[in-house]
Amino acid sequence: MADEIMLTKEGFEKVKAEYEQLVTVERKAVAERLKEARAFGDLSENAEYDAAKNEQAELEERIAKLDNMMRNAKIVDYSSQTKGIVNVGTTVVIQNPEKDAPEEYSLVVAAEADLFANKISNESAVGKALIGHKVGDVVDVDLPNGKVTYEIIAVELMQ
Repeated sequence: MADEIMLTKEGFEKVKAEYEQLVTVERKAVAERLKEARAFGDLSENAEYDAAKNEQAELEERIAKLDNMMRNAKIVDYSSQTKGIVNVGTTVVIQNPEKDAPEEYSLVVAAEADLFANKISNESAVGKALIGHKVGDVVDVDLPNGKVTYEIIAVELMQ
């Protein structure tokens, strides 16, 4: 059996929506591009056909990955987290004493991590180091470029 893939209900819905978009809309669009490219003639020297075939392969790979994620998904319920303790499903404000501004991150499962949205994985170095701690704790995080120290300023359950 494949490994479980931890997702929130929201994350599962996003995966499902992307899967449905790719299967119902994108597949048809790629098939149409393949049909048009075939009309150009000799397939052995047809760049449009090669590009469309590559696009189709990438699309099918993504569809298979999303299908696997849905079949092996384990839905995580953040509401069961202990209030005030950093864990998956919490938003944490941390302060590096060497920097002026505190940083705020939501701790999520790996499949939903998005650094641009300040969502860090529970499997990341920072995520692993913060789990289990509470407001006021000082945590050392070993990063590839050295050790960083953070103080936990606030912990709240994600909405």
